[in-house]
Amino acid sequence: MTTMRMRAVAMGVAVFAMTGCATVQTPSKEDPWEGFNRTVFKFNDTVDQYALKPVAQGYVKVTPQPVRDSVTNFFANIGDVYNVANNLLQLKIADGVQDLMRIVINTVFGVGGLFDVATLAKLPKHNQDFGLTMGHYGVPAGPYLVLPLFGPSTVRDAVGTGGNYFINPLTYVEPAAVSWGLYGLNIVSTRANLLGASDLLEGAAIDKYSFVRNTYLQRRRYQLSDGRSGSSSNLPDYGEGAPPPNYEDAEQGAAGAPAAASAAQGATAPNAAGMAPAYPAGGPAGAAGATGAVAPQGASAPGSTTVPADQMVPPARFGYPSLHLR
Repeated sequence: MTTMRMRAVAMGVAVFAMTGCATVQTPSKEDPWEGFNRTVFKFNDTVDQYALKPVAQGYVKVTPQPVRDSVTNFFANIGDVYNVANNLLQLKIADGVQDLMRIVINTVFGVGGLFDVATLAKLPKHNQDFGLTMGHYGVPAGPYLVLPLFGPSTVRDAVGTGGNYFINPLTYVEPAAVSWGLYGLNIVSTRANLLGASDLLEGAAIDKYSFVRNTYLQRRRYQLSDGRSGSSSNLPDYGEGAPPPNYEDAEQGAAGAPAAASAAQGATAPNAAGMAPAYPAGGPAGAAGATGAVAPQGASAPGSTTVPADQMVPPARFGYPSLHLR
């Protein structure tokens, strides 16, 4: 209990740590706190550039691809626990049973989840998290919010991060040092899988903050609609005068958008349901991200799926020891 209290306090301190924020003259409808969010975004980006990204690059350099794939698969298998719990909470029984079968198959036949046997057996993965569960029952997303270390979120998803934390099996691993070590490995693995995507983001977006915000909100709405992208009403409304995502040119923008959507969740240190992961954060941030944003299991190229944040939540779907698992 003491360890869990300390983690809860750490999360609270992280959320309110960034108190200084710039003023934005004309904030958009869904991003009224843009000044604060940009300040936190810059802080997260600095941490990523000088700490998390170099560690992830070193991890890729010294760790063989098969080992990295196994680490990704291991945390993705844990991330399926989020999916089972949230699918059942949403009364999506068939999806929940399929994800439960994924856990059993990958744990038994995939040597504790090191190999993704369930995907080879054509069992689909249904990425869910507590933020989506609340949205399923009509809880509004609320304003866009960038969380320190966790990355892009909304008020609803920020609250959902707490739920993801308590669903995450890594939260209950003892001793605490092992639990935190697994969280850290999950974050580094998720960030390593998003190295290519974040490089595309750097080259494609003139205003990286707007690009990440737009892709994050669009992705979350797409997930909430269960992949039904039908009408333009599913897209975020940034109000009149608010520019769309910026790109250096049309070609770069088209190539960078899909990868940036994953980077938005997982590239920032702990969606996490998910540091999802749920960057990163998701999670990716992830997310993050997780702690998820999701990169294919075992992939370290731009197209990889989130390791969780949405799945990376505490370890994943955000950043706090969590990104979004996958």
